[in-house]
Amino acid sequence: MTPHAPCPADPAAFTTEGEDRPSRWLVTCDHATNRVPGWVNGGDLGIAAADMARHIAFDVGAMGLASALAARLGAPMIASDFSRLVIDPNRGEDDPTLLMRLYDGTVIPANRHADTAERERRLDRLYRPYHRELARLAAAHPARAICAVHSFTPQLRGRPPRPWLVGILYSHRDERLGPAMVRACRAQGWVTGDNQPYSGHLQGDSIDTHALAHGRPNLLIEVRNDLIRTPEGQQEWAGHLAPVLERVLSDSGL
Repeated sequence: MTPHAPCPADPAAFTTEGEDRPSRWLVTCDHATNRVPGWVNGGDLGIAAADMARHIAFDVGAMGLASALAARLGAPMIASDFSRLVIDPNRGEDDPTLLMRLYDGTVIPANRHADTAERERRLDRLYRPYHRELARLAAAHPARAICAVHSFTPQLRGRPPRPWLVGILYSHRDERLGPAMVRACRAQGWVTGDNQPYSGHLQGDSIDTHALAHGRPNLLIEVRNDLIRTPEGQQEWAGHLAPVLERVLSDSGL
């Protein structure tokens, strides 16, 4: 076994649902869980449980929303199964924020002295298996479109409250769906961010790798996490978003 090879006893780095569903949509959830594998610092990053339960460790509510949305769309879904603080699957391998040492005011002790070997170990056992499976599912439909599901916190520490219910993110390299989705969400009466609260393009991120690089229609949906903390909220917002997504893709003629 090579030094960085995946261990046969490793739990899967991802979960999938509905691979045989017929929709051209693929729903992804990069920041689905706050799991820390036991082989990473004994399964503990050295931060408080309260911090592991908030947005710095995963996208609160996003996994449940992604699952419910995929079911309503009749689409497959893939979600990571490791905390973004262990290694962030929505970053390129050369991104300096791939392995965070400080996030929203919280120091991550288990990452402070992580060296190149540790970074490679996490890439090989978590990040790369997730992206291999995402790539496989993306290629399984000849007209695949990708919808990435994330959530955002209502307020960062020391910052003003965020007004949006939903944010629609998209790259300047592909505006075929994003602006239309923004308009469609606003038509529902939702306060909707247009590439807010984050920029829609990050070199090497999941959309860049699996959608832009292959010419696949795409967008990223951010939902404010207080709206989707519960299963009821997740089902409600899946019900809101699914028909809008379907209409926007259909109207695009893509």
